[in-house]
Amino acid sequence: MYGDADAIRALARRLDEQGCDIIDEAGRLVALAEACGWSGLAADAMRRRNQVRAAALHRTATRHEDAAAALRRHAREVENRLELIAAAERQVSTWLDEVGDLVGGFVPPSPGHRNWLDVDLPVPTTVPTA
Repeated sequence: MYGDADAIRALARRLDEQGCDIIDEAGRLVALAEACGWSGLAADAMRRRNQVRAAALHRTATRHEDAAAALRRHAREVENRLELIAAAERQVSTWLDEVGDLVGGFVPPSPGHRNWLDVDLPVPTTVPTA
């Protein structure tokens, strides 16, 4: 099997969860910095720097969300390709049931293999009569 849509979606969920964790951590860090009793120029500089770092964490979380969305799109495409492979297998199996004896030497790909998408059906040398 070339792709496991469920495994891909599980990875997307993990990325979404990590993105949420990153946002939560950014909020926690900002809250801790704001809550400390330290005052003065150095404290203000620390809080500003902490805000910059929190913004960077939010950008990272957004990238996690984007990657998760891309993985969900990929999972849908994997499912579409697997459906195409299954349709080709069904079509060739039906065809072989009907004229298989007339087509010598045709060896179909293994079940689920992507080569089903490239199957070039041989033309029978004789036409069956009813």
